[in-house]
Amino acid sequence: MVALCGVYAPSVVAGNVCGMSLLRELGWQVTDAAIAQPLIAGGTPCQRASLDDAHAHRDLQLQVPQHFDPVQREQLAVDVLQQQASVCAYLFKLGDATRAATTRLQENRGYRFSAVQMGWIGFGLGGAKAQGWQRFRSFGRGYAPVATNSSAVDAFYRGNVRSECGVGRQIAQLATQREMYGDALFDREFAPGELSIGTFLTLHKTQSILLGSSAGEFFADGKAVRTSAMGRQAFMGAPGFIAHVFDKKYLDDINNQAENFVITDLSDAAAQALARHGGFAHYDAVNRQIWELSQQMPGSGWRRFERLLYERDTALRAALPPEHQQVLARIDTLLADPVYRELMLYVHPKGVRPLGYHIARLLDRNPRTPFSIDLALHNLHTTLYRRWVDARLRACGNTMSGTTNGDETWNWA
Repeated sequence: MVALCGVYAPSVVAGNVCGMSLLRELGWQVTDAAIAQPLIAGGTPCQRASLDDAHAHRDLQLQVPQHFDPVQREQLAVDVLQQQASVCAYLFKLGDATRAATTRLQENRGYRFSAVQMGWIGFGLGGAKAQGWQRFRSFGRGYAPVATNSSAVDAFYRGNVRSECGVGRQIAQLATQREMYGDALFDREFAPGELSIGTFLTLHKTQSILLGSSAGEFFADGKAVRTSAMGRQAFMGAPGFIAHVFDKKYLDDINNQAENFVITDLSDAAAQALARHGGFAHYDAVNRQIWELSQQMPGSGWRRFERLLYERDTALRAALPPEHQQVLARIDTLLADPVYRELMLYVHPKGVRPLGYHIARLLDRNPRTPFSIDLALHNLHTTLYRRWVDARLRACGNTMSGTTNGDETWNWA
């Protein structure tokens, strides 16, 4: 986990409990005790299935000396909020928000896919402004909210919109932040340019909180080595991509040369397998084996491998000749790994499905190349965590008349 180091000097008067309140909101179990110094037992919540599971393992326990005054308590909260255990507690919330956002996106039948050559984003006959967006680059390559941030996201929750899967990933990431903040805070805390969508190259030239000037500190872990070591909750909401390994000349379907995703969930068994194998590099090698075996099963048919390997079509499997049955059994064994069955990805427009579905599907779409899996650069554990903390503290301050002016922010150094 990226270390979070900083100093916050709150302007505290009697009754200010915003820092301690935020710890409790995150799931810390805070108690007073007759002790000389605080006892902080963060544990390993990133490895747990849920906040309740973390509590059952006695994670996220904080004992505060009874004699601590309000200033000391708030400074202690500062220290605890910068610990890895607090980031993991936040990731429980982020996982819930990711699942809520992607469920709403996949339930919108009006949000469809358009091929890259048709433009990255299309808002239909009514135009972008009618759905809350303002174009700042041509050919659908760049848009930012024109009204409220929440109404702009609503275009993808409820409107008629087209985009390819890269924008689908961006929208899933931004919608997750909306679910984390709630509409009022989401509208207030982010400038329109910070929620820009478009080509990835476009975002680098904007204020985007995903890849632009407001992104801050990135967590780079392409093969998920560090993420796997942290535990299952460290994957929540993480963006990534499945991409072709061989040169583009081996692609048959250019519109399926890659699949951009956000991770919505993974099981304990899948998390343990990733930790045991040290991340995604092992699964790139397994993907290569699956692809090589598929080359030994010539044949044709719409969604043939998807039906064979993911849907497990009994009639189609039974019709294979004996030599292909043996190859199929070997592929089945490889795909039985929990990472293929229980690492859940949201990919527009396919919704939430396991990794194994995508590997099988791509054998049909681009049979002449294997595919690899990577996490993209993200700032979920760093800048976006810090901004959420700041926003929650401001919101708390604004509800405590006479205790704070509501304008303090934490100085994360």
